[in-house]
Amino acid sequence: MADKATKRKKTSGPSNRKAAKLETMKRKPYEKELARLHVELVHLQRWVVHHGLKVCIVFEGRDGAGKGGVIKAITDRVSPRIFRVVALPAPTEREQTQLYFQRYIKHFPAAGEIVIFDRSWYNRAGIERVMDFCTEDEAEHFLSQVPMMERAMVDSGIILLKYWLEVSPEEQQRRLEDRVDDGRKTWKLSEMDLKSYHMWDAYTRAREAMFQASDSPWAPWYAARSEDKRRVRLNVISHLLEHIPYKELPQAPVKLGKRKVSGDTGKKYPVTYVPERY
Repeated sequence: MADKATKRKKTSGPSNRKAAKLETMKRKPYEKELARLHVELVHLQRWVVHHGLKVCIVFEGRDGAGKGGVIKAITDRVSPRIFRVVALPAPTEREQTQLYFQRYIKHFPAAGEIVIFDRSWYNRAGIERVMDFCTEDEAEHFLSQVPMMERAMVDSGIILLKYWLEVSPEEQQRRLEDRVDDGRKTWKLSEMDLKSYHMWDAYTRAREAMFQASDSPWAPWYAARSEDKRRVRLNVISHLLEHIPYKELPQAPVKLGKRKVSGDTGKKYPVTYVPERY
């Protein structure tokens, strides 16, 4: 395990002081840089498939930290067959009796896949611990076991990246209130969100214990400030591109050429069209 003093220095910044207020990034430069990064993600996708790489990316953070937006920005222009997003519901009765890691392991990447976990096995160190869905002994046992499990993942050839999105109490409150008022976002606001909203300090203690136990040399945590949704998306995408070795593969030029369309296809079937209301 890496030196803990060093690790505390790396991770305490965004969690123990109020993040500097940044001017919101303008849409035009954001979209221009995002388009450039999307091209790089396509290059990465082709490289992963060609060389049979196995990549696992974990996103954790408080409710409203922006995990979904970052994941959508990553996957927007790539194949869902290569970039698979895993967002598991609450465990079933059967899954509750299994080895804790068991339901996550079956989603790990095979060769040529990038699997993104929208919350992960770290549920046990976070929401389960804070909301008393597991005992303290179970949480501590998990934290003692997770470095070994992740070492086994890395030793098997999986490239593992773990991101914690850091949001301030004020910005989290603003985003949760926005979910209440916006009919497009009400599905994001669960009863669990409302309960956890009042447990900021407990989540902070759980996060620090998680970092202390699982910020290892082979699977380090990377914290990303997410006050500005546009900036954090660009920062995370550029970071993961730097930490997954890839190159742009040569691609033969594509030319569609001319084709003949006579329009004479025989009797047309009386298909029913969608009403054109717009």
